[in-house]
Amino acid sequence: MAEVSQAETKAELDFGAIRKVLVVDDSRLQRRILVASLKKWGFEVLEADSGEAAIEICAAMSPDLVLSDWVMPGMSGLEFCQAFRALENDEYSYFILLTSKSEKQEVARGLDAGADDFLIKPLEADELRARISAGARILDMQRELSDKNRMIETALEELKVVHDAIDKDLIQARKIQESLVPELTRDFGRSRISMLLKPCGHIGGDLVGMFSPGVNRVGFYSIDVSGHGITSAMMTARLGGYLSSKHFDQNVAMEKRFDKFYALLPPDQVAEMLNSRLMADAGVEEYFTMVYAIIDLRNGHLKMVQAGHPHPLLLRQDGGAEYLGQGGLPIGLLPDVTFQRTDTYMKPGDKLLLYSDGFTECRMADGSLLEEEGLCRMVTDCAIDLSGPEFLDDMFWRLAQAMDPDQGMDDDVSAVFFEYSGP
Repeated sequence: MAEVSQAETKAELDFGAIRKVLVVDDSRLQRRILVASLKKWGFEVLEADSGEAAIEICAAMSPDLVLSDWVMPGMSGLEFCQAFRALENDEYSYFILLTSKSEKQEVARGLDAGADDFLIKPLEADELRARISAGARILDMQRELSDKNRMIETALEELKVVHDAIDKDLIQARKIQESLVPELTRDFGRSRISMLLKPCGHIGGDLVGMFSPGVNRVGFYSIDVSGHGITSAMMTARLGGYLSSKHFDQNVAMEKRFDKFYALLPPDQVAEMLNSRLMADAGVEEYFTMVYAIIDLRNGHLKMVQAGHPHPLLLRQDGGAEYLGQGGLPIGLLPDVTFQRTDTYMKPGDKLLLYSDGFTECRMADGSLLEEEGLCRMVTDCAIDLSGPEFLDDMFWRLAQAMDPDQGMDDDVSAVFFEYSGP
């Protein structure tokens, strides 16, 4: 190999990530020539006179660069390269084969064995230095990438810890939210109310409920809070307190009279009270839609308010079906809103379905929405021989079968099913 110039030995050469070099050659003279140049360039140099000896060195420590002769007795440079790549090293090392072979087929064999580059003997100092510089650039990029990958892995581990903690909290939050609906079905005399609540995530913004302050008087509701997730779920918890089925003194839909019994307030008045409470809280940006209904079981007189919620579906005993309500504005959207009440009479055998837009706005497999027409068909099919919880479960099953499998359930689904059987 040509002598290294005086200028080169005095110049400050920067070879980046390459600090430690292993020279492997059975020729002592070739090793001395290579080692002399490498030390002048500032490298820490190790030597091995065979592939077997080189593997022992590499198993103990990993060099940044390996310069290995191809043709050696015993383990060849090609076999050494394969064995070297089989070692488990934390950092990648650059491998240059020194050979007199220049045929493309031989070069391909070397690349397949794991070599990164080749130098043809006899070696020139300028070419060797240039090849080492090229290898240093590759190692610099590779190690920078490894460092970034380690940072990403660390960040992912930290995120996993945080995610697991949040997931644990959300599971507990779901249990708390489920406690807002302590019973999914209840009989009131001969009549019955059944409820369905299916959040699209751990927790949701839908809420259903029912309460009865006395014989023949029943109230029930379906609520859908704007948005999804934790904020919506917190709002449902608040509303669950406003419409408590156990603590009548906290229920805004009831009024105690003569210190003896509770009476159900008109639904439109309840909606206006809830609207005033939400508008009074400046920090609350959420609003909600609602259908709230009360019924006198003695005569089937139904009083209902619809506040931006989907139209309730009334299924008549004779097979007819009609949507009720006048639409209305959501609660908590604008101040001083007046809500309209809808009155009708239910006959024994009639059924009333309250539901959230998780049904009607569900994306079907053909890309369309279910909408009210599709819901009516689905309900009519279910109502033939099913009632109560089984009816709602069958509705939800049919919805799951019909929805777009790629999109899945992207909104909470809830419903209240009231079956009137007379006094």
